[in-house]
Amino acid sequence: MSDRNSGNSPEEHEQERVVVRDRRRIDPVTGEVRTPAGEQPAGAAPGHAPQEAPPDQTDARVAELAAQVEERTADLQRVSAEYANYRRRVDRDREVVLAAARAQFVGEMFTVLDDLDRAEAHGDLTGPFKSVADKIVAVVGKLGLESYGDVGELFDPALHEAVQHEESAVTGPSTPVVTVVSTVLRRGYRMADRVLRPAMVVVADRPAEPEPDGRDPNSPAHPDTT
Repeated sequence: MSDRNSGNSPEEHEQERVVVRDRRRIDPVTGEVRTPAGEQPAGAAPGHAPQEAPPDQTDARVAELAAQVEERTADLQRVSAEYANYRRRVDRDREVVLAAARAQFVGEMFTVLDDLDRAEAHGDLTGPFKSVADKIVAVVGKLGLESYGDVGELFDPALHEAVQHEESAVTGPSTPVVTVVSTVLRRGYRMADRVLRPAMVVVADRPAEPEPDGRDPNSPAHPDTT
């Protein structure tokens, strides 16, 4: 077939050239990912080149995020403080409830303890009976119960309930005297600083013992009377 029949002249054959397009996504030299010619980068909108946010918008976003972090931090600190206050309040209420429960229990034991005191006063607290009594006293003692009210104690109206005041032979109206417990009718009980039951006593006046320096304990110049 001649060139005339093919419809192409020799000049046209010389002008035609083969164009090879390298569409490989990995550069064989550097090994980096590249975008073939005529394609858009991944994630880019068709027909649009990727654009970076203006600096003003970036600074505003950073400031907004910083404000959110500060707000969340303040909320967390407030919640932590509220929880700590709640824990302290719960612990304090628990202690109050436990103290009230102990006081109620030992209050029910007062009649038993009174019977033990009377039995001891009459000499009946011996043998196995005394062993059981000692265990009962030990149990209430572990709960914090403390008994008081002994002969010779100074009378204290906050601790003692005086049902009788005995007359005493005090020499002269100017003789300094003190009021003391002369007879204990019923022992008193307290738990920590709380008086659960005052001691029922009989009181009497007796001459006050002079101070080591010879001063009158009831004298206005005495430190305890100022």
